[in-house]
Amino acid sequence: MEKIIDENKQGETLVLNQKDGNTRKLFIESYGCQMNFSDSEIVASILTEQGYNTTQNLEDADLVLVNTCSIRDKAEQTVRKRLEKYNAVKKSHNPGMKVGVLGCMAERLKTKFLEEEKIVDLVVGPDAYKDLPNLLSEVEEGRDAINVILSKEETYGDIAPVRLNTNGVTAFVSITRGCDNMCTFCVVPFTRGRERSRDPQSIMEEITDLWNRGFKEVTLLGQNVDSFLWYGGGLKKDFEKASDIQKATAVNFAQLLDMCATTFPKMRFRFSTSNPQDMTLDVIESMAKHRNICKYIHLPVQSGSNRILQEMNRQHTREEYFELIDNIKRLIPDCAISQDMISGFPTETEEDHQDTLSLMEYVKYDFGFMFAYSERPGTLAERKMEDDIPEDTKKRRLQEIIELQQEHSFYRTKQHLGKIEEVLIEKLSKRSSEHWSGRNSQNTVVVFPKGDYKPGDFVNVKITDCTSTTLIGEAVGYSENN
Repeated sequence: MEKIIDENKQGETLVLNQKDGNTRKLFIESYGCQMNFSDSEIVASILTEQGYNTTQNLEDADLVLVNTCSIRDKAEQTVRKRLEKYNAVKKSHNPGMKVGVLGCMAERLKTKFLEEEKIVDLVVGPDAYKDLPNLLSEVEEGRDAINVILSKEETYGDIAPVRLNTNGVTAFVSITRGCDNMCTFCVVPFTRGRERSRDPQSIMEEITDLWNRGFKEVTLLGQNVDSFLWYGGGLKKDFEKASDIQKATAVNFAQLLDMCATTFPKMRFRFSTSNPQDMTLDVIESMAKHRNICKYIHLPVQSGSNRILQEMNRQHTREEYFELIDNIKRLIPDCAISQDMISGFPTETEEDHQDTLSLMEYVKYDFGFMFAYSERPGTLAERKMEDDIPEDTKKRRLQEIIELQQEHSFYRTKQHLGKIEEVLIEKLSKRSSEHWSGRNSQNTVVVFPKGDYKPGDFVNVKITDCTSTTLIGEAVGYSENN
């Protein structure tokens, strides 16, 4: 897996959550997308009520859970290595330890993990976390436990997540689950089910709680946030069957963004992930309307070739993507855009690859997530298409994509030089304890001397230098949002 900037914290152990009276210890790690980290907070909340406090010491754990990703082969291999580590510790230090797999790999590899390899005690899919108490009872009685049934209703909107992997400044709030977009390379619809949206009232209540606890930024999460549509419950695909009253009172994503930004004018909002075919003009207009909606969109395209886009079942063309980019730049001129790109998809020619490079030249993304194609079991591409591009060709094309993105990333960061930009302080800089690290509206990391500021402060920073991934500056005072 190659990328210019990795916003996800791969494989970090969640920080401690303690409740008086709890005696059992939970060790939980998360891999993959931001949704997995958000789900782990839901799991920790459920298990807190079952007597578990979190621990960062693997050897002390009564229960070890790994929240998994199945979108790339490398992610699966990483999780397998972690399972080997857990079982080694179990054998040498703690024979009573129970090991479980959560998330997308749980659904896909349930039989292999439990019955064939016997490396876990329980397997729990993304829609079955509320069943964890029952499954743990099964395990404690000496039986393997499994629940990977996909739900058409579950959104976990009634569970207050335990904020674990947090700096106390930024937080994730899940608004949709599942995906209906059936891209031929993607396993998500098979591991997370059909798309459904969460009640806006529960979303607003969760954000209110975060605001009251001092959080300053929320990222609204979903496999496809732009498809958010609440009409009283049910799947998005069934909206046409809804009553006239339900349709009249329905809330779409643009309206939800407006609600969030208006209700919490001092809180900053981001969202991820968008799909080009679902991002409507009213979403861009809502972003342009509100200063506290960050000027950043993660807009995966996957390929610049119309032929490959059709093979991927992406539901948009190169020309439609350009039109969307043009509308974003017209309404939000300083908006940053990032991408997902796949090199070496089945049947990809050099001409297709050049189309991808030319699309990148047109957009000049701020940063991106770039991968060589890896066949994922169960997808349409795996069943119907031959993985016919040689690995060396995939790697060479990927390297050309990465090098072009590095060039564009540097071009974009240099555009910030000399400007004064609002930065939300999140944490200490990784490279210096004398500097703060935060992000501007465009989601670019900004580093500057500490001064008298603290995490959670909105600070105006004059940008004096940059790399292709980071802005460097000097604080010139608090921003009006502070």
